[in-house]
Amino acid sequence: MIDLTALTSLRAVAAHGSVVAAAEALGFTPSAVSQQVKRLERQTGVPLLERVGRGVVLSRHGRHLVDGGGRLLAGLEQLEAELHREAGAVAGRLRMTAFSTAVRGLVAPRLRLLIDAHPDLVVTLHECEPWDSIDLVASGQADIGVVHRWGDVPLAVPDHLACTAVAQDVADVVVHREHPLAGRDVVTPHDLLDEDWVATPEGTICRQWLHRMYDGTGRLPRIAHQSMEFDSHLALARARLGIALVPRLGRQPLGPDLIAVPVTDPVPTRAVVALHRRSMTDSPAVAAVLAALSD
Repeated sequence: MIDLTALTSLRAVAAHGSVVAAAEALGFTPSAVSQQVKRLERQTGVPLLERVGRGVVLSRHGRHLVDGGGRLLAGLEQLEAELHREAGAVAGRLRMTAFSTAVRGLVAPRLRLLIDAHPDLVVTLHECEPWDSIDLVASGQADIGVVHRWGDVPLAVPDHLACTAVAQDVADVVVHREHPLAGRDVVTPHDLLDEDWVATPEGTICRQWLHRMYDGTGRLPRIAHQSMEFDSHLALARARLGIALVPRLGRQPLGPDLIAVPVTDPVPTRAVVALHRRSMTDSPAVAAVLAALSD
């Protein structure tokens, strides 16, 4: 009989590319993961890993087992969800991921109410970027991921994940109160052509949206400073080192020195979406989290 814990370890090795990375993701030691994979090799009678240089890759047999094992684990997950649904039990452990502003503005307050209402439910939260959340939920290392999608900027979601829209968020241009735009009721991208921006790094979803906002102007935003944290964007704008496009969700108080000016043509809007594996759709715990986030 195939050991399901060992199968999970083998899948983690396949997902993360090494025994050490798999162990870190699973919360095991590398030695424990190696022993589990060796036990699986003894059970199946075929080699599952092949050494390449100083690392390992899955053998042909290992890849076949991971592919088939994924379907097996999904079936067991669905069976467990159906059992909980029949029992009407909002219980067990859920692993959740979310991006930083959602943690502050959405997940933290709703999570407290959810746990108070369902004391047999344990939820652990990990803050990470949307693409990391998608990978973690898709590979079974997290159960629910809260991600965002700006306008028409694509976000690739695998077919075996279900998406639930839980909120809409809008971003404003944040400027110092002495900035010439501070007195405006609204601005457009054409009003921002010669401004110095504080922005998230290249390749991030928010940076992609800032570039899309300039479509039709014949220009690109002039990036003066980069930071992953919107709190840092506010600090730089407060120091009059640039302007920033900052979402309202999870935004810290601006204080007397900063002004948030709405943007139009286009309005910078993002959808906040919760993802889960379709095999967990019948889970009352998943339904309770989705309801709490959408409330």
